[in-house]
Amino acid sequence: MDDAARSDFLTFVHACTGTLFRVAYALTGQQQTAEDLLQASLEKIALRWRWIRDPEAYARKVIYQEFVSLRRRHWVKEILTADLPERAPAADPSRTVDLRHALIAALATLPPRQRAVLVLRYLEDHTDTEIARIMSCSRPTVSSQAHRALARLRTRCPELSDAFEETRS
Repeated sequence: MDDAARSDFLTFVHACTGTLFRVAYALTGQQQTAEDLLQASLEKIALRWRWIRDPEAYARKVIYQEFVSLRRRHWVKEILTADLPERAPAADPSRTVDLRHALIAALATLPPRQRAVLVLRYLEDHTDTEIARIMSCSRPTVSSQAHRALARLRTRCPELSDAFEETRS
């Protein structure tokens, strides 16, 4: 990489690292894993920097594809317990925190593609067509992955459905 390209790349990294880290963290749910995912993605981007026309869009695509690829190689197994956790009382002000933790735990049980689809759709607010382009798959695949992921979240984290019903009442 020549000096001008290196300078452009470093400017891009400084400008977009925060945003890209939030995406990586939403996918992985762990700071160190998100940092590793972002680092691996930036390494791949640096190798192709001269040919990239839209760096931020390309970076996001690399992050999602790298996440799915890494998760296939290093599958994290579920930890089963005999006792179910107690539910917090409805009047508890820490309920939002509990719900957030429950959602993070439930998201961690999703397969990589399903989790990536949910992050792209609900955190990044992409359309199914855009998600299909980013993940290099068809739009019906995106829809089915989202449907399966949401069904799995409803099963694994029923307290989210309860909280949603409370807000609608």
